[in-house]
Amino acid sequence: MIRKHNRRAAKAAFAIALGVAIVLGGAAAAPAGVDRGQATPIIIGTKDFPEQYVLGQLYKQALEAKGFKVQYKENIGSTELIDKSLRSGKVTFYPEYTGIMLSVTFGKKTLPKTALGTYNLAKQLYGKRGQTLLKQTPFQDRDAIAVLRTTANQYGVKTVGDLKKIPDLTLAGFPQFETRWAPSLKKNYGVSFDFTPLAGTSAYTLLSQKKVLAAAIFSTDPQLISTKYVVLSEPRNLFGFQYVAPVLDKDLVSENGSSFSSTVNKVSALLTTRAMIAMNKAVAIDKKPAASVARSFLKANKLS
Repeated sequence: MIRKHNRRAAKAAFAIALGVAIVLGGAAAAPAGVDRGQATPIIIGTKDFPEQYVLGQLYKQALEAKGFKVQYKENIGSTELIDKSLRSGKVTFYPEYTGIMLSVTFGKKTLPKTALGTYNLAKQLYGKRGQTLLKQTPFQDRDAIAVLRTTANQYGVKTVGDLKKIPDLTLAGFPQFETRWAPSLKKNYGVSFDFTPLAGTSAYTLLSQKKVLAAAIFSTDPQLISTKYVVLSEPRNLFGFQYVAPVLDKDLVSENGSSFSSTVNKVSALLTTRAMIAMNKAVAIDKKPAASVARSFLKANKLS
């Protein structure tokens, strides 16, 4: 999954109703952590796009609220770079996507057929390096295909396989989508399309302008807060599983007790797809600081 997004800015009062309580606004800084004298420092890192900034701030602030001393390193870079930082001890904790763990970090060419199998294999492989995983989130951020709701209604499209109902189907996406997924979509669903590679224009813009009828997107894109788009279900899981699980040194778990792990797991358990879309929108589109978005979410859910 190759993703690049932009950043941040201001402060305002803001409520998002999507079954998720997020109230953005000015708030006191999270309490400075109490140094519990742990031998292994808690150093949280993130990769280089807004969703990662939100995740990093959520875990950081929740742990600080429980009195843990946390160092924070945002925007480290790609999976390869942040994994290097993890292995060298420059970070000791970061949120990663389970499918990426296997395909990029460990170079697996074939992946398990289930979400649990993906998670368990990744945990096993990290364990051999002295790391472990805490619980994965309810949401996953993976490749998906979206259409306009009007298109879905017109052709009766609910699943990826239903795309074959659309005559002269056109689909936009990043160039790698065509080579990576087009053969599988044809083989497994009988879906063929005329592909439009993205070149500086959002797939959502092309959809809205009806220059294409479908688009390859990511399942927590902030634009999906709008009801004008429908994300199609993909029952055969060709796109794999991309739930988020914190990767961390085993020593952090053993040295910091049950309060540490339970705090991280409580944050992860709250992270539904709708919650992440809302927070991604707040940061990437509304230009709210990730720290403020995370603070408001944690406060609304009584974790700060």
